Amino acid sequence: MLAKAEERKPQKGGGKKRRHPGEDGEGGEGGERKRRGGEEGEKGQADGGRQRLDALSVGYFRRVGERLSEGFEDNEEKEMFVENVLTEVKGKATLVAMDRTGSITLQRLLPLSSPDQVGEVLAELGGESGAELKTVSCDRCGGHVVESAVRQMSKLMESQKEAPAEEEEESCGVLEAQVLSLSQVVRDNIAEFIKHVHGSHVVRTLLHVLAGCVGPPRTETRPGAKERNVVPQLTDFEIPTSFWYELKNLTETLMDNVNLSVTDAVASAVFQTMLTVCHRKRPKLCKQLLKRIMEYLTSRSAAPGVSPLLVFLKDQASSRLIETIIQLSHKSLLRDLYKNHLKGQLVDLALHPIANFPVQRLTAASAKYKMFLRLFDELIQGVEAILAAGHMGVIVQLAESCAEGEERQEELMKCLLHAFHCAEPGSRHVNCLPLFMSLITYEVYYHSDTAEGNTQTEVPLSSICYHGSRLVQALARFKERSLLLSSLRTLTPADLLTMASDPAGSHVLQALITTSSDKGRGKILKRLEGQYVRMACSRLGSRVLEAIWNSASVSHRQSIAQELVGSESQLRSDQFARHVWAKFALSHFIHRKAHWQEIQTGESKKRKLFSDILE
Repeated sequence: MLAKAEERKPQKGGGKKRRHPGEDGEGGEGGERKRRGGEEGEKGQADGGRQRLDALSVGYFRRVGERLSEGFEDNEEKEMFVENVLTEVKGKATLVAMDRTGSITLQRLLPLSSPDQVGEVLAELGGESGAELKTVSCDRCGGHVVESAVRQMSKLMESQKEAPAEEEEESCGVLEAQVLSLSQVVRDNIAEFIKHVHGSHVVRTLLHVLAGCVGPPRTETRPGAKERNVVPQLTDFEIPTSFWYELKNLTETLMDNVNLSVTDAVASAVFQTMLTVCHRKRPKLCKQLLKRIMEYLTSRSAAPGVSPLLVFLKDQASSRLIETIIQLSHKSLLRDLYKNHLKGQLVDLALHPIANFPVQRLTAASAKYKMFLRLFDELIQGVEAILAAGHMGVIVQLAESCAEGEERQEELMKCLLHAFHCAEPGSRHVNCLPLFMSLITYEVYYHSDTAEGNTQTEVPLSSICYHGSRLVQALARFKERSLLLSSLRTLTPADLLTMASDPAGSHVLQALITTSSDKGRGKILKRLEGQYVRMACSRLGSRVLEAIWNSASVSHRQSIAQELVGSESQLRSDQFARHVWAKFALSHFIHRKAHWQEIQTGESKKRKLFSDILE
């Protein structure tokens, strides 16, 4: 049962869902529960002083969840069902929202409700004065319900475009008023909200809605899934005029408590959200906020002659805020940051376990400005030390910025050759690719204690790592990449197959082959002959083979197809290769070769035409 499964999940790791990097896990929740228990002891039941939803109601909302999973035949049936359930909720909305099963059900029900119904639920959660919203918002289950309700403003504004003007104004009023009421409660209790492990998420959602952009609901993320550094996909929507002013009021209140942004990791996340949404929707306001936060950070007391930023950059909470500031800053602010605070300190910061991340952001943000040259000249002095410290993100970002700005590419390549001990003698240059991909020096990789140039024995390709792959992908975008291609051509067919089937190596092989000239690509494909069938039967290799095919000339495609059709039964029965067989139209190649060649020639001409237009 879906509802039952959802009910059990938070028991196992519910606290993890709300965890933000640097949060103290369940500490905030435990303290809040104790405080709430003390306040409500007289009216609560026996379990710690907190009122709970009775067993019959829990069973009812579990069944509602199961019914929602089945779907509805038409809108009338859905509306009647939603109305009936909300009738049951009425009078005990707070208890339902703060119950695990009730919370999950309400989160699924509110998107199906009308704006008026959502507004009424929020009104009941807030009580007569609206102050009760604080208790619900700071609850591990209730907070999710408040977020879900507030997010419905985006759907409301979309539906209003089609509704008549009078109906529009009416339906908007209730929910809009409740969102503004919530914002007032947040402003009145701002310090408690932004420091609370659950309440802070409500503030962050409120900032998104007031600005007019929402991301996917947090309930849709997979528990335990690895977080990646990707920008969440935000959807913009029109906002009522009142939200425009309220966002300004809320940001002002937050700025009055800017001191919390550098001392508390949870509060820091709220300020990061504030800057991100304002940068997207209110650029002028964002510029003012960035300037004010930087003024605050740089005005703190530190040792004589030492910038206070150097202290903040090494702190878990404040360094994340500074990363966001760097990413969103304009040219003059970045220049001031480097010139007055970071100049001469970059290598030391790059060696620090926390401060190296803001250095990466600064390197990325300055890629298209002249100041990047000064950053590069400073960081290049410490490349070997940074490598030794294991802070490969700094080196990768340096390479990516060189590729983007088309500056200092030759100097970086020479520096890397020296760092991996393959610069001298010149015969070692052809060994650079395996060393870069594995991030291992020449002597260690080839088990050599001597300074001789040539290796006596071949070492099978191994130990390809994530950062090594990223580094080579960045170097592949350099104007001069003949060293990498020469090194690639010295690899054995078995090594090339290893690369194609490796999670990190496959990206490198794809980048190097697809960015090569037809002549250079032909030389690499010549080395791959005899490996295409095994590539096609590999999960990752088949993707590389498709990328090669898309960039290959007709003659190269023909030689690949010729090799593949010899293993028809194997390819057609393999879970990965059967897709290759279909996409390459290999059945067509066997039975109607002339027509297949005609189609491939047409595609090749079309691809060349589009590439010429784009260039």
